[in-house]
Amino acid sequence: MNVDIAALDDAGLRALAAQLGDALMAQHLMLVTAESCTGGWIAKTVTDIAGSSSWFDCGMAAYSYEAKQALLGVRPETLTEHGAVSRETVLEMVSGALIHSGASIAVAVTGIAGPSGGTTDKPVGTVWIGWKRRGGYPMAEVFHFLGDRESVRRQTVAAALHGLQRLAGNS
Repeated sequence: MNVDIAALDDAGLRALAAQLGDALMAQHLMLVTAESCTGGWIAKTVTDIAGSSSWFDCGMAAYSYEAKQALLGVRPETLTEHGAVSRETVLEMVSGALIHSGASIAVAVTGIAGPSGGTTDKPVGTVWIGWKRRGGYPMAEVFHFLGDRESVRRQTVAAALHGLQRLAGNS
């Protein structure tokens, strides 16, 4: 499936979530989300789908350093050395989401949605997304989305769902 994530509106996100739900149900997988820059938007999108309780376990919106540590087990050293928006942090977030839930597949997101907060190394629109299946190895990818805060967050949700579809074997 080739998805133009920048072009997805709410209906497109719902369709992507519904397709993901079908794939997860077919494999008896439960999803957990660990969200920073999206603040729960991925969880909202999947729970907009009727019957999602069959394949969605829980979502954690961990925005602050303290929440990332308490809810997801992100190590303080990781945050100090690499920052919240990093490969290292998103990998710890996605692994922690599985450890702290009954789910079998996870996604984690952390990024700079803007309009402020960007740096030369990590400009606004920089987002790390991590995916993992229980018992497997975590994967992470960095994205550089364009647009305003709403657009960066929407593109993050779409990319997260699309990656989950790939991980669930439905792409």
